[in-house]
Amino acid sequence: MPVFINMPSLSPTMKEGKLSKWLINKGDKITSGDVIAEIETDKATMEIESSDDGFLFEKIVQEGDEKILVNSPIAIIKEEGDTEEKLNTFSKASDIKNTKTIPSDSDGKLNKRDENRDKETQTKEVTKSKNLDISSRIISSPLARRLAEQNNIDLSMIIGSGPKGRIVKDDLKLENLSEGNIIKESSLSGTSNGDAKFKDVPNTNMRKTIAKRLTSSLQEAPHFFLSVDCDISKLNEVRKIINDNNNLKISVNDFVIKASSKALKIVPKSNCSWNDTFIRYYQNYDIAVAVAIDDGLITPIIKNVEMKGLEELSSEVKELALRAKENKLSPEEYQGGNFTVSNLGMFGVKNFTAVINPPQSMILAVGMAEKRPVIINEEVMISEVMTVTLSCDHRVVDGALGAKWLKVFKSLIENPSLMLL
Repeated sequence: MPVFINMPSLSPTMKEGKLSKWLINKGDKITSGDVIAEIETDKATMEIESSDDGFLFEKIVQEGDEKILVNSPIAIIKEEGDTEEKLNTFSKASDIKNTKTIPSDSDGKLNKRDENRDKETQTKEVTKSKNLDISSRIISSPLARRLAEQNNIDLSMIIGSGPKGRIVKDDLKLENLSEGNIIKESSLSGTSNGDAKFKDVPNTNMRKTIAKRLTSSLQEAPHFFLSVDCDISKLNEVRKIINDNNNLKISVNDFVIKASSKALKIVPKSNCSWNDTFIRYYQNYDIAVAVAIDDGLITPIIKNVEMKGLEELSSEVKELALRAKENKLSPEEYQGGNFTVSNLGMFGVKNFTAVINPPQSMILAVGMAEKRPVIINEEVMISEVMTVTLSCDHRVVDGALGAKWLKVFKSLIENPSLMLL
């Protein structure tokens, strides 16, 4: 008998996702365990497997569709003996299960259309599209999708007349297409009053999540910032010896990660997070590393840093960063962490402040290392200096505690042999 393939839950916090790509076509034979599609969550794109055998009968959800609720059907698999009646019954069931309300604009109204449009036509289009949000996924019946595919009709340009803006078979009839239920492309891309043009690009799930989490962090966590200059001349000498004699490429950032975990261990009260009724103190030292990717930012976690040598640490950082840029991280590899390191030194940034990654209580912003004149033993000398800025959540990390952690960190960075203790 036919069965549904449902949108899986790929992380404990996932409520909806985006179907980025189908890896199978209608009619293809499927075996349990076959990879059938790529799903985009708020942080990564992941492959999903079929748990049933059969043939792909219907794609309920199309590539690019967003806000697909967890456990809602995305496709139908049939067996060889399934009758047309059974399959039609399943298609109707998918129409019911997959229907959901499409949100309107933040003020509850539609976007303003061309002011010069004829009033009668404008009223007709607004009536048809009150529940339509072009950036949301297209809601249409399986039959309408088949007809659109057969006739090369772009469903994203059609205003549905069914419940909640659903596109149905009648919307694809020639007479209806000519009556104005096609959204003109100019109404979507728009131009300004002058000659300048603009393009609206829908926000990805990752971009929305970054905006939501960091806005919440700034609004809820009272940030304060502490900066210090670190002389990394000794560190670079040690790094050069290690790399030259072992054919390695240990980076300054690897030392920063190692020193951060060591400082958390030496100052245990700083290894914590705020909750409304308690403060949680951690006994592990997992460091998140900010990695820039095409759609935004992700923070893969290096776990148990205090137990790893620089070679192992460096190798793991490189591997996770590479997989992050390829959207191949699993949720457990980027969720959690006690502390975050964000390094913009490679972009020539001298110093900056970073927003805390909740529920963590601190994040370290690392700037570019440069040669500066410093006074050592009453003499002016040239040293390699790096400025770091610690952002702290004042609800749980007071100024003195943050300063103590930063003092220990500076001592470790300027005297890397202390990291061996």
